[in-house]
Amino acid sequence: MRRPVKRAASRARLSRPAEFETVIDFVRHAATQFSASRLAFGQGTDDAVGDAVLLVCSALSLAPQDFDAFANARLGAQEKRKIFDLIEARVHTRKPVPYLINRVYMRGVPFYVDERVIIPRSFLGEIIEGDLFGGEEFSLVAPDAVERVLDLCTGSGCLAILAAMRFPNAQVDAVDVSAEALAVAKLNVAEHGLEDRVALHRGDLFAPLGKTSYDLILTNPPYVDAAGMKALPPEYRHEPKRALDGGTDGIDIVRRIVDEAGAHLTAQGGLLCEIGRGRAVVEEAYPDKSFLWIDTASSSGEVFWLGADQLV
Repeated sequence: MRRPVKRAASRARLSRPAEFETVIDFVRHAATQFSASRLAFGQGTDDAVGDAVLLVCSALSLAPQDFDAFANARLGAQEKRKIFDLIEARVHTRKPVPYLINRVYMRGVPFYVDERVIIPRSFLGEIIEGDLFGGEEFSLVAPDAVERVLDLCTGSGCLAILAAMRFPNAQVDAVDVSAEALAVAKLNVAEHGLEDRVALHRGDLFAPLGKTSYDLILTNPPYVDAAGMKALPPEYRHEPKRALDGGTDGIDIVRRIVDEAGAHLTAQGGLLCEIGRGRAVVEEAYPDKSFLWIDTASSSGEVFWLGADQLV
């Protein structure tokens, strides 16, 4: 889970200006309404403009990256009504845009989402895609050498799918305790034509996997602590609580994963885990382990790597 940008709500009735004609008119209008209504962002987009682009483009069956090409396209009456309705729903229900449009993009890849799953926003997508796998000077694991990948707490299946795309020789197992989440993951696996490479398993962490070993274990588990759960903005309360709640200090599930992962790794494998702002708690819990903390374009110290030698 990515950190929320907290703001308070507004319940003012929204206007529907008749003079709006183009895609960019509606993006500007949506962004203005979202900012004025003091919504919270961070669930698939980072700010009011990102939210507006995703909402308007998706309403028109466009990907967000198509916005520039269609910014000056004129809209029909039915398209305008649909967008106005979605803008009002975003403001008055505080429901995140991805749930309103059943679509989110991660590393440019589209995924179906609804309220059965957390909205994908993990830093792991950027890391999987980057030079830490297959870099010329340093590599955690060579992509061509990865034959088995495990995605724990898979939710919508997004990380499992991105892993299958990144590691061409790998079979991917994806596990979640929620049957509802796996139903969504199944839709996404089918959409991307990966049924033969991504296997979905229902169960508690490693329980459904037997003694299978992996070259890479990925996980973005629940890691919001008790104080954070109490302070969640309304947008985040639309998401499944069990996908967010990490217990009193936020690392109940992380502890179990670290404690059990060693039995499911090959000798050259490792664990890549996102833990939000819990670095100090994790390091205090495991003072004997040498964590490699991996930064991304928008995070620092929120993802760690532990090689198999650290997890014996």
